[in-house]
Amino acid sequence: MSIVERFNTFVQSAWAESKKVTWPSREELKDSTVVVLISTIIVMLYLFVVDRILSFILDFVI
Repeated sequence: MSIVERFNTFVQSAWAESKKVTWPSREELKDSTVVVLISTIIVMLYLFVVDRILSFILDFVI
């Protein structure tokens, strides 16, 4: 099998698989984006607070 035939087989397989994909609706995409943003903000705030506490403790010890 030549490289051109293998490439064509790959492209055909990739195209067939891409037709099986179910894309989210606009509403689902917005909801997921909001969840990711809120989760990111919560984790960011948590890490900020932990960093400040540990910095304070280390400054006190050192």
